[in-house]
Amino acid sequence: MRFLLDVCASSHSLRALLTNLAHDVRLVGENDPSFSDEKVLSLAHQEGRLVITQDKDFGELVFVQHRPHTGIIRFLDMPVAEQVVAMQELLSSYQPDLESGAMIVVTRGRIRVRP
Repeated sequence: MRFLLDVCASSHSLRALLTNLAHDVRLVGENDPSFSDEKVLSLAHQEGRLVITQDKDFGELVFVQHRPHTGIIRFLDMPVAEQVVAMQELLSSYQPDLESGAMIVVTRGRIRVRP
């Protein structure tokens, strides 16, 4: 799979997990760390990448403004170590949702999927 890690979610541990599992990972900071959320979403869509973020504004862009996207994973109030564990669960148990471009919100003990 192809992922774009937003500036707020670009931990070394999360990137290492994904790259070690042979996923294609890019960081927003590699382009311009000051990219707007709209630009991040557009870049991810153009490149067929799922956005990984902690930013709630992506929900508004997708569900209110109906911006095109390839999928979004939002970690909510979770330390990096828990994000890595949750990402492993997403990759093993939610692959069809990831591939379909769902909006996935992950909190401690809960994963919510919106198609």
